[in-house]
Amino acid sequence: MQAPLQTLHDRLQDKTFAVGIFGLGYVGLPLALRFSEVGVKVLGFDIDTAKVDKLNAGQSYIERLTPDLIRQARERGFEATTDFARTTEADALIICVPTPLNHHREPDLSFIVNTVEAMLPHMHEGQLVSLESTTWPGTTEEVLAPRLRSRGLEPGRNCALVFSPEREDPGNPHYGTKDIPKVIGGMTPECLALGQAVYIHAIQTLVPVSSPKAAEMTKLLENIHRSVNIGLVNEMKIVADKMGIDIHEVIDAAATKPFGFVPYKPGPGLGGHCIPIDPFYLTWKAREYGVNTRFIELAGEINHHMPHWVVGKVADALNDRGKAVKGSRILVLGLAYKKNIDDTRESPAVEIMDLLQGKGAEVAYSDPHVPTFPRKRNYQFDLNSVPLTADNIAGFDCLVLATDHDAFDYALLQRHARVIVDTRGRLPVSDNTVAA
Repeated sequence: MQAPLQTLHDRLQDKTFAVGIFGLGYVGLPLALRFSEVGVKVLGFDIDTAKVDKLNAGQSYIERLTPDLIRQARERGFEATTDFARTTEADALIICVPTPLNHHREPDLSFIVNTVEAMLPHMHEGQLVSLESTTWPGTTEEVLAPRLRSRGLEPGRNCALVFSPEREDPGNPHYGTKDIPKVIGGMTPECLALGQAVYIHAIQTLVPVSSPKAAEMTKLLENIHRSVNIGLVNEMKIVADKMGIDIHEVIDAAATKPFGFVPYKPGPGLGGHCIPIDPFYLTWKAREYGVNTRFIELAGEINHHMPHWVVGKVADALNDRGKAVKGSRILVLGLAYKKNIDDTRESPAVEIMDLLQGKGAEVAYSDPHVPTFPRKRNYQFDLNSVPLTADNIAGFDCLVLATDHDAFDYALLQRHARVIVDTRGRLPVSDNTVAA
């Protein structure tokens, strides 16, 4: 290795290096805490002053990351900052920022580009950059590498550049940050070796691949696999509903086959930052190569339609009871995109609320994990979570079970609700419960 990389290698080996985590959300903050836990100095960067102030005060804004964990990290030297000039203090720079879609449903790399542009003036030889944000194959080589070279930083010569996709699964009790195998692809063999030398301190299993492109495609395949199979089972749900068949009974029966079948559960649509978005990163890039990804796009269309399907079922349920959606009071149960967490990113529950409100309904929500409706770019609701008392439940014309949190008292809901539209198959169909 050349001198700058040899120096970095030595610091990684003797654990005297510092990590900078850029983006302190559902991916970056758990990673920062994990590196801190194993004794690595960590500096966290975010443009949100409120987040930075909370962390430095020993507070948390993510439910599963308790204040105790933040305070312990602070005692070990973890610090958060909005000052990108401090990029120079870190040896490994790990980018964990959002990669959303724009209003044309095309990739929006502005968070990545803006982060790199803010880092560059303060970078120096002998640093490693790792991109963890999910993106289209080629981003590391085509977007990041040229920007590094514009500052005289050549991957594999005087700096290192890798792509190592995040694989967080919020709320999973069996797999935390340290337990999930880490895929890594480097721009050069030296880059790959240095990337592994960083992550080996915090992650139990490393999975090296031949290039950043291979690592980028790996993450997309993982999420497209889920998107396509969820799209299939959502379409099967619609067919089964028309035929008067309980799709959940069918799935449970099919799952008894000991080979060749993997059960996926239908729902009100896709949520989270990955599965609703990532397939479109590949379909967009594939067009550059003259490939039409029809299968992937069809699954996306089916999943995107599911909130509309749910609203149709709500309209039918109200109509059967002599009411219209317009003017009805409707309570959406569960705002998070999956049960037992507080993450509302791309949650279909929010779109269901928006569609119902657009049809003239008076909309409210109840979620024990999300006490106040969070700030969102495309939705504005000035709401707090409604307590689930018998009187409150009975006061709504319809309840929509969008996210089946374990904390809900389902017996109480069924006793007092006028009608429940269940999108998760959590409740038995009854006089006041409709499957959707």
